[in-house]
Amino acid sequence: MSKLISILTPCFNESGNVEELYARILSVIEPLKQYEFEIIFIDNSSEDDTVEILRKMATLDKRIKVIINQRNFGYLRSPYWGMMQTSGEATIAMSSDLQDPPELIPSFLAEWEKGWKVVLATKPVSYTNPWMHLVRRTYYHILDGISDIKLVKDATGFGLYDKVVLDQIRNIADPYPYLRGMICEFGYPIKTLPFEQPRRRSGISKNNFYILFDLAMLGIVSHSILPLRLATFFGLGIGLFSFLIGVYYLVMKLVYWDSFSLGLAPLVVGFFFINSFLFIFIGLLGEYIGSLHTFAKNRPVVIEKERINF
Repeated sequence: MSKLISILTPCFNESGNVEELYARILSVIEPLKQYEFEIIFIDNSSEDDTVEILRKMATLDKRIKVIINQRNFGYLRSPYWGMMQTSGEATIAMSSDLQDPPELIPSFLAEWEKGWKVVLATKPVSYTNPWMHLVRRTYYHILDGISDIKLVKDATGFGLYDKVVLDQIRNIADPYPYLRGMICEFGYPIKTLPFEQPRRRSGISKNNFYILFDLAMLGIVSHSILPLRLATFFGLGIGLFSFLIGVYYLVMKLVYWDSFSLGLAPLVVGFFFINSFLFIFIGLLGEYIGSLHTFAKNRPVVIEKERINF
């Protein structure tokens, strides 16, 4: 009996890409007669013609399954929910903007057949914004250094996940998951396949500054308590430094009572310096509390509006 392989691609306003993506997927999987495939598109309430195009495609090919969200549930929850709905022996997740080449599908499957439970594509070379690529690489290098687990560098989530791995994720039921870190935390050996990430050819990137910052903070609070420890050590250091400065000013004032002026400048500069760091660490603490609050609310990951071909 043929093994069922799920291909998942989340989309939002990708009317210029989904047809070409499907055509490229089709050209890759047609020779793989030893497998059966389901191609799942989960649409995050697109505002263009993406849903209409997906409906037409699903009418012509019953292997295409479509989930339409009731509203936009964000760049993390929608793909995560889509992965939870797959039924294949393995799931291949890729973006719909054509920056994740479907031509890697046979390589993923070949490594999976060798016994790898997770096969991730990595992008050491990217033809997107070079400054953004550098910032991302720097961030993940820092995150890897402060995390209590070993993360896969240059991975975007594009890759193959065995059903055993996805069943572990389903048992967690995290409403706001950092999937890249979660996969690494399980401890399954991960095979990496490097590729050169091309530029987006149609549409615009959905990753604005807020989304990237949110993802960065989620990665930190999910896998490291070092920022909280740094806040404690910094508080101790500032306290000791302030005490020594206070002793110095006291001694100097007692010795040079008439000529030594305290002045307001040190007080003003010190006040704003300490308070700036105080607000930073309060913000970090808020990120940790917010993560717990999101988990405690226990709200649905996604509310679906419609399913097609399920």
